[in-house]
Parts: sequence; structure tokens; C-alpha cells
Amino acid sequence: MPHTSRVIVLQPVLEVAASPGFALWPVAGIEPYGFLPLSGALTPAEVGTAVMSIAAHNDVVPAADDSSPRPEDPLGSFLHGLLTMDDLFVSGGLRVTDTASGVTLLPGCCNGLEERGDWLDVLDGSGWATFGHDPSPLAERHGDAVRLTVDADRDDSPVIECTAGDLRRLLTGAERDLTEFLDLATAWTARQLPGHTTPVISALARALLLPLR
Repeated sequence: MPHTSRVIVLQPVLEVAASPGFALWPVAGIEPYGFLPLSGALTPAEVGTAVMSIAAHNDVVPAADDSSPRPEDPLGSFLHGLLTMDDLFVSGGLRVTDTASGVTLLPGCCNGLEERGDWLDVLDGSGWATFGHDPSPLAERHGDAVRLTVDADRDDSPVIECTAGDLRRLLTGAERDLTEFLDLATAWTARQLPGHTTPVISALARALLLPLR
């Protein structure tokens, strides 16, 4: 569920992959390239969309010297990258909304949920971090205040402000959301992909940098 601090809402979101003609399992009719918030409140079709999208983000053509060639069956072929790649990518990130002003900070292009640890650099490290481009969101800490710029490439960019303590609590909530999503995906995979449950959940946990439970 969304986690709030006064009027600030923070959610881990996944960019939905295009799925024309996808028929390996049921998916929701969500507009491609939009963002799907991940939590334990998703419907089975939304979980299917999330698993499809994460697999699609990592569905790459194997290199000529790949020691694990792509299987010929459609399901094995689609899951191949997710199950075999060393470095997995989950397009998306953290979405932050100021419900009072209506301003929303979205992850930019090429940002991934696996990079969300950069937010802790704002609180405990360099004091700033960026999250992709087009737009180019930026977070900066100034003492106990955190300033979130929706698009640092714009002089007139909207901003969101919160305290460092509030941001830390919101980030903790986002981790809980992702853990609950993984629990939901585990049950979903057992029903929809019974022959692949263990490797798929292991891959999802690795992609999202979550411990297996």
C-alpha cells in the first residue's frame, strides 16, 4: 500500500512492458510504459503483468558464446534471460507524490528498482542522487530537509520537500511493499508456473535485491 508522511506518498513502481499477443499467462490490461505500484495488494492479473514485465525487461538475445542457449519452448524462451542473466534490470523506481500540491516525481528513463539504494545516499552518503533522465529527477539533502526536483534539466521544475526522517520512514515502507509483492508473486507463481516456481522467485528476489523467505 502507499506509504504517506503528512501529504507525501512514496511507492515502488514498475514500468509495464508492452505485451501485444502475450498469452503465456493472464495479464491485466494496463497501458504499456506506464507505472504499476508494487505491493501486496495487487490482483492476480496485476501480479502476472509485473512478472511478465520484469521478464520482458531482461529478455535479451543470448551472446554467441552463451553457455546456456535459449530454450525452444515459448515459456522457457521468454523466461531465459530472467533466469540466467547475472545482472537483472527492473525498469522503474520510486514514485513520490505531494498530494497537497499535486506534484509527482517519477523515475526517469534507464532507472531501475534495483538502484533504489541510491536514495540512501541522500540520507547517509553524499547528500544527493539522481534517478534517470528525460525527466531527470534529483534528490538533495540540506540539513534535515530533503528537496526533490521533478526534472533537474528544467529551471522551472516543480519540487517536493520533506524531512529526512520522513523520507527514511517512507523508504522503509517501500521495502515492506516490495517484500509483500514478492510474497504475493510466490503464491502466484506456484499456481501459474508450477514447474518454474523456485527459479522464478529466486530470480525476482535477486532482481529486486530482496532476501528469499
